[in-house]
Amino acid sequence: MIKSVKLGEVARISSGGTPSRANPSYWNGNIPWVKTTQIQNCVITPQDVDEWITEEGLKNSSAKMVPAGTIVLGMIGQGKTRGQVGYLSFDACTNQNAATITCGKECDSWFVYQYLLFNYENIRALSNSSGQGNLNLGLVEIIPITLPPLLQQKKIANLLGTWDNAIEKTEALIAAKEKQFEWLKSQLLLNNPKSKRWNTSALGEFIVEKKEKSTTPDLYPCLTSSRRGIFLQEDYFSKQVASKDNSGYKIMSRGDFTFRSMSDDGLFVFNKQTIIDKGLISPAYGVFSPKQNMDSDFLYYFLNSPAFRRALSREVQGGTRTALKLNALKKLEVKIPCIQEQKHIASKLNITKKEIDLVKELLEKYRSQKRGLMQKLLTGDWQVTSAQVGAEGELQDRTKENVA
Repeated sequence: MIKSVKLGEVARISSGGTPSRANPSYWNGNIPWVKTTQIQNCVITPQDVDEWITEEGLKNSSAKMVPAGTIVLGMIGQGKTRGQVGYLSFDACTNQNAATITCGKECDSWFVYQYLLFNYENIRALSNSSGQGNLNLGLVEIIPITLPPLLQQKKIANLLGTWDNAIEKTEALIAAKEKQFEWLKSQLLLNNPKSKRWNTSALGEFIVEKKEKSTTPDLYPCLTSSRRGIFLQEDYFSKQVASKDNSGYKIMSRGDFTFRSMSDDGLFVFNKQTIIDKGLISPAYGVFSPKQNMDSDFLYYFLNSPAFRRALSREVQGGTRTALKLNALKKLEVKIPCIQEQKHIASKLNITKKEIDLVKELLEKYRSQKRGLMQKLLTGDWQVTSAQVGAEGELQDRTKENVA
């Protein structure tokens, strides 16, 4: 039978503490001390810990040991931390900004972890409703939770754990492939043995500036920038974005590149996969396209290579200027292979990048599938009818059963 309870009715809720940092004898011991920065909707392992306290520090503070399987919940912070949960895989103590949730006999700790994970937004809203913006132990104790029978909790926890394992392995695969991609870029663009035969030319031999401007910006969407690139700002559709001096915003087309080098901005490259054909960008950015002797994909990788960024940084910092104009960028001396070699390098990098993108798509599918399962399982709409998750596992839809 499914019942609704308050978290404090089925679990022991407490918090930790921080030994005085003024006393060196309290620190650098062998007791792991978990901080809220390590609570990021994840399983917390010993490898995640970066500070340890001594037995003396434990005795002379409000820090207390909690067993493996304890759930920790961030109570403080206006960013993402407040309301996030972690699952301790080892005995540890925590600081005072984390609530520790040690489940009683009525509930499975992994099930409760998944439940709190799913209700992240609701938990944050609970703190906002109190008018103080933070959680406290009293608010954590009254978090509502829906509990099916213990055996069903374990089945649900096991099933969701299967998706967690798939997500974790896929994330590790992405990290490995991205590391391999960076190594491949380095080998092809920086340490390529063939580069000794590449010609050194000014970058302007391979790119052409686009100077087209618009004085009727409502005809196009506006593009906005960040340090990660150029993005479509959909909120700017049909809005007046031209500068007051009527100089107009520059027009970018699909596949164009943008450039602005400030002391802390570096290089921005247009995302060539954008869904728009044309857009507007501030006159503060230069807009350029590759000439026929330059492969567009190769140029994308080259401009984002560490070697080119270092050269760009040296050019900016070498004088008193804080920005580098596009004309100065075009004068930079670069070693570029012939167009056939460019296409060969770009093809290899594109294949590896496509592999990463496909694995990322798979990761999003796993995450979406898990969210869908959580929606059904943690609300009681579905039940797991087999303790084993696999080919023989079945999900029973209680909503259909009730209708029948």
